[in-house]
Amino acid sequence: MAEPVAAGGGGVSASKLRHVMMASAVGSALEWYDFFIYGTASALVFGELFFPKYDNNVGTLAAYATFAVGFLARPFGGLFFGHFGDRMGRKPMLVATILLVGGGTFLIGCLPTYASIGIWAPILLLLMRLLQGFGAGAEYGGAVILAVEFAPPGKRGLYGSFAPIGVTVGNLLAAGVFYLVTMMSKDDLLSWGWRIPFLISLLLLGLGVYIRAKVSETPIFTEVGAKRPPLKAPVIEAVRRHPRNFLVVIGARLAENGLGYLFPVFGLGYVINTLHMPKEVAITGVMLGNFAEIFGILFFSWLSDKVGRRPVYMGGALFSAAFAFPFFLLTNTLDPTLIALAFILVMGIGSAAMFGPQAAYFAELFGPRLRYSGFAFARELGSILAGGPSPLIAAALVGYMAGAPWGVACYVIFLSLVTALAVWWGPETNNSDLADDSAQEPMLASRAT
Repeated sequence: MAEPVAAGGGGVSASKLRHVMMASAVGSALEWYDFFIYGTASALVFGELFFPKYDNNVGTLAAYATFAVGFLARPFGGLFFGHFGDRMGRKPMLVATILLVGGGTFLIGCLPTYASIGIWAPILLLLMRLLQGFGAGAEYGGAVILAVEFAPPGKRGLYGSFAPIGVTVGNLLAAGVFYLVTMMSKDDLLSWGWRIPFLISLLLLGLGVYIRAKVSETPIFTEVGAKRPPLKAPVIEAVRRHPRNFLVVIGARLAENGLGYLFPVFGLGYVINTLHMPKEVAITGVMLGNFAEIFGILFFSWLSDKVGRRPVYMGGALFSAAFAFPFFLLTNTLDPTLIALAFILVMGIGSAAMFGPQAAYFAELFGPRLRYSGFAFARELGSILAGGPSPLIAAALVGYMAGAPWGVACYVIFLSLVTALAVWWGPETNNSDLADDSAQEPMLASRAT
């Protein structure tokens, strides 16, 4: 009996489509688990292990600074892997990026601390963080493009959501593993327990490589490649042919990426170090927020297929702005239930409404022969401006205001309003042709929804 065929994606069978979505989601979950455990460790232990010469607050700031530095490597990773992803194909880059991030993560778990080798400890930590960032710079873009280019017609938002769901699951896994290790005594945690989340990434890395190695090339890349040769410099062409869309991606990233790291990373440290709540309360709040975000991503991605990417994305940004002060009012009650509610609402609605539709939206903004380069490079430029420095800026604002969070709330509002304006300025894309390889900015540039 013939295997049922999916409604789109170039006649791809239903079973193959399921495998592609699993590769997009599971690969991103495993890879971004690696990336997120660094952020969690920055909030919990790295200040004391790698920067012990400073007091607790300054040590945490220094750990956040190494977290931010990793983002400097991401645009270069986006340039490098995006270039070859447009010329050689999506699949080989997905395998290469997961090897880099997973390898860097495992090596962090092997590093000696400051007590053993002095200043070389934070230097090696920084180098491993740069290695992580270089690989991560193109992983998400590749995972999204894989899912979107295989997706059936009219369902690109929903199918594209598998990659951001994977990222959220990775964050959830990171928080969960650290929740378990923080149940150890402080001495055990600082002497060897902190290494466990990094070392077990080697097993996850093997699973991720196995899943992605079995995925075939996308039908759109194959179809377009058979008709026209690859571009010599796809990233330059992305900027030349789609200048407005390139800037829209950067602006749209500010709130999504900035808040996506600010609340799970800075928020974790704020509840523990500033409010002096138990680690279990803070990590539980982040984990529940991630659970809510998974369902929110699914819903808002589906909704973007129905009403358009822009209204959903702008709604998430405006909600985030409106909820900036209430988030801290809830956490400052010191009530564990209200702290959890704060994370659930800001991540399950604000972040999810931006992060979910973003996958298909960014892929639709660029033509097929320059999609990987344009998507990855523009997206990671936004990461430098928002995701990397946001926990550091937020922690500095709290320190400047003697523990008060209202400067951070204003920062959240600023990022959110800039993103809402950028998306308003951009085109609506949910009905665009992904295989359109026209040389000029596509007709979909109208802002009409």
